[in-house]
Amino acid sequence: MSWWSSERPLIELEKLREIIQMMADHDLSEVSLRDGEESIKLRRGASPGHDSVGVYAHPPTALIPMPSAHSAAGTPAEAPTADIEPGLLPIKSPMVGTFYAAPDPNSPPFVTVGALVHPDTIVCVIEAMKVFNEIKADVSGTIAKVLVGNEEPVEYGQPLFLVRPRT
Repeated sequence: MSWWSSERPLIELEKLREIIQMMADHDLSEVSLRDGEESIKLRRGASPGHDSVGVYAHPPTALIPMPSAHSAAGTPAEAPTADIEPGLLPIKSPMVGTFYAAPDPNSPPFVTVGALVHPDTIVCVIEAMKVFNEIKADVSGTIAKVLVGNEEPVEYGQPLFLVRPRT
């Protein structure tokens, strides 16, 4: 019996889609699941030049295309680059998601150009899979430039702010 048969699928199609989305959102390259004697392995970017998820269930049975934050070589996707002045430190996104400059639409931004930040200062929120993650500065200094607009998608490692360190 293949995992795709109508008798009793190993995994429902909607659940498979959720797992694939979770892999993309959390930048996972491989997930393995087991249910008794049956197992399934999902792998992103498994073959060079392809951005895909391989679904294997004794033997391989399907290949499902999927967006990825990685290039074919397995390195993070190129984030938009900014002209970074020497001496400025970037605050980078720790995840893939949606950037929010303020805690809610009616509030002012967490930080603006000229704002003094410390390592524990919350500078923005990134939403990933309906979870809002507060992002801290992790540096001390003054915000010199905001590189991302409100509600824009961001990639892992993408610079969000530039900070002039305290001297």
